[in-house]
Amino acid sequence: MVSSLIGIHAASGEIGSILFLWVFIELLNSNEQRINRAKKVALFGFLSFILSWIIGGYYYLTTYANIIKPLIKESTNSYAHLIVMETKEHAFLLLPILSCIIFCILKNDSKEILKNNKYRKSLLFLSLLTFLIGMSMAFMGYLISAAARFALEVKLL
Repeated sequence: MVSSLIGIHAASGEIGSILFLWVFIELLNSNEQRINRAKKVALFGFLSFILSWIIGGYYYLTTYANIIKPLIKESTNSYAHLIVMETKEHAFLLLPILSCIIFCILKNDSKEILKNNKYRKSLLFLSLLTFLIGMSMAFMGYLISAAARFALEVKLL
């Protein structure tokens, strides 16, 4: 039941999240050099989320839906799927989209970011939001994994 895919999925998602915290920090006191660095970091963050998206989707279809989901739903911790996983499934769709938007703005509007403080603050907000959603995804993943382990332990007893 243990799969290395879930580790790669979680790690690439957490790395993507941390990279958008880095983007946020670069934009706090932006200049041309920091915006150029933020572009590169945002691209790597976007690619990291795409990797997490693909691996997570594959794991969901091949392992979670057939083995883990029924195990959790039969347990006393069925909330882990009914609430946490359902929330995670929908929030999961946002991260690559948000990260792509941030990267595209950095790539195409770097001069506007330097000139317009409101524009920069909006991008700061999006970067921080992306980081926070990503970290909440990691926490939800932990809750789901803990519920699966608990359900398996109870079943073995």
